[in-house]
Amino acid sequence: MNILLMEDDPVLSDILLDFLQEEWDVDHAYNSQEVYQYIEQNIYYDLFIFDINVIGKDGVELLKELRKFSNNTPAIFITAYRDTKHLKDAFNAGAHDYIKKPFELEELHARILSIKRVFNIETDETFAIFPNVLFSPQRKRILIDKVEISLTAKDAVLLLYFIKNKSRLISREELVQNIWNFDSFPSDATLRSHIRTLREIIGKDRIKTVRGEGYIYE
Repeated sequence: MNILLMEDDPVLSDILLDFLQEEWDVDHAYNSQEVYQYIEQNIYYDLFIFDINVIGKDGVELLKELRKFSNNTPAIFITAYRDTKHLKDAFNAGAHDYIKKPFELEELHARILSIKRVFNIETDETFAIFPNVLFSPQRKRILIDKVEISLTAKDAVLLLYFIKNKSRLISREELVQNIWNFDSFPSDATLRSHIRTLREIIGKDRIKTVRGEGYIYE
């Protein structure tokens, strides 16, 4: 699970990072500008944890902007504000939860687990192609050092089939029968195009061609 934390209090941010990084991958931003820098790197996040009252653009305005750009990442706000107005503003901006300072770390942990259950984040099976290369078939994405590469639905299914049949010779006919519908069989060129795309992402040596017989995923 990848989390982006925005908190400009250096003491609190250190405490939160130490706690959250025991279980998850966490990036930290002090302000909205740094948040955008992370997002512009195409880093995929499962959860935002934003403080409302930070220097510059506050967390509510930041989340509003992200939602306008169709970023639907679940978000939890943490804040020292205790009035109803800020709570309403947070949810109107697209927040999914709201926690008031001071709070126990275990309370934040419980709220994160609740978000994971609601959005089925924990059910997303992830495969480590290399230690720094992760494949998520449900989300149809590959993460290389946290940088996200989106896959087409067909490429994701094809890669998953290779991974689940590692080190076994797979014929073209087997791939076609298991990946495509009977009324939409691909041409040889189409199949080669999909495999070429996967090789460009995960490495040419991962999917080997056995001439005249098929492919082996190593």
